[in-house]
Amino acid sequence: MRGVRSLIVLLVIAIALGWYAWHESKQAPGDDKKQEKVFADLHAERIDRVAVKSESGERTSVERKGSGWQLTQPLTVKADEAELSGITSNLTSLEVQRVVDEQASDFKQYALDPARIEVAFQVDGKEQKLLVGQKTPTGSDVYARVAGKPRVFLIPAYLEATFNRTTFDLRDKMVLAFDRDKIDHVDITANGQTLNLAKQGGDWKITAPVDARADFGAVEGVIGRVNTTQMKKIVATEATDVKEFGLEPPVATVRLGGGSTQATLTIGKSAGEGAVYAKDASRPMIFTVDAVVADELKKPADDFRVKDLFDARSFSTTRVEVSRAGQVVAYEKSGDKWKQVTPTPKEADAAKVDALVGAVTAVRASSFVDTNLENPEVSVVLKYEDGKKEDHVSFGKRGADVLAQRQGDKSSARIDAAAYDAVTKALDALK
Repeated sequence: MRGVRSLIVLLVIAIALGWYAWHESKQAPGDDKKQEKVFADLHAERIDRVAVKSESGERTSVERKGSGWQLTQPLTVKADEAELSGITSNLTSLEVQRVVDEQASDFKQYALDPARIEVAFQVDGKEQKLLVGQKTPTGSDVYARVAGKPRVFLIPAYLEATFNRTTFDLRDKMVLAFDRDKIDHVDITANGQTLNLAKQGGDWKITAPVDARADFGAVEGVIGRVNTTQMKKIVATEATDVKEFGLEPPVATVRLGGGSTQATLTIGKSAGEGAVYAKDASRPMIFTVDAVVADELKKPADDFRVKDLFDARSFSTTRVEVSRAGQVVAYEKSGDKWKQVTPTPKEADAAKVDALVGAVTAVRASSFVDTNLENPEVSVVLKYEDGKKEDHVSFGKRGADVLAQRQGDKSSARIDAAAYDAVTKALDALK
């Protein structure tokens, strides 16, 4: 009997699966209907006005001004372009996931009377409004309807965050307004020290507290950080006493200049939760920004210095001159071959010369000391870019430190002893 029961169960399952397969086979390829757009024939670029009522009840109006957007209510200020793009593009692509009721009479049960969130928009003087209610029991969708129409439908729950925006969300939150491409000098004051950076041609240079080459990436990095930093929160629109925020004196200050224009950001004390108080010198408001900005500005001057002693690289070097123990040896490259040209012209072991170039160009500063390197043990000159440029670096020791100094620099770099040993071993191999 047990076998019979098992057979019956299997037959029932087989019949059910067979019916399902048959049913699916009857579905025409085109039966997977394209979902209906909530707003047919809507194009984001034609929307010229947006008004949002957030879940908190805050109302914000934004209008298109030229190629951008501007808040008009409750204040007049530049809008956050990314936020508006998100709203308008999602209104354009918004699709009905499922119709709940074609002729609903009780909207309260869906939190649609009054609606939890409202997004009104205007195209060619005609306004339409999306009303967003509560989430469905599963949380995957939210109830919605178009104002003036009885139909209740579902839209994806993830869009709730796109439409539920406050005035702060929709306003421009950039902390400083400046043209990054025109910045040619940067002044950073923090930890009792001022760092001055000036752009010369396409390169950055430190002019104080030392006169030295600046790391292009490090300088552009801090400019980029300030340029992209946004307010996390506005804590005072008209600050009368900045001391309570640690802004007088400030913890750090950065001034960005381009020609005669200048933008200044001051950083105050911690605001908690990974934020610090900050102020744009040209505006009265106090806001908070990510504490990472303060960390960037507090970096010591050495962090902005070039750590590579040589700009030359193995592939671009065409001449090597080494002074050691009163003797000068020079090598020149032709094609992929090296030749010793001083003191006695002869063929050189290309692999060994390449190893020397690789060893010296790999040397990097770990820190800097305000002193000149006297009585160097080794001096290396690398010529590159067809002899148009050259680097001249001397190596030596002072006590337990191994130092290196570029010609023209007013300070020396501490380097790793192992890196210097690699240079001397490569030199010894060429004897």
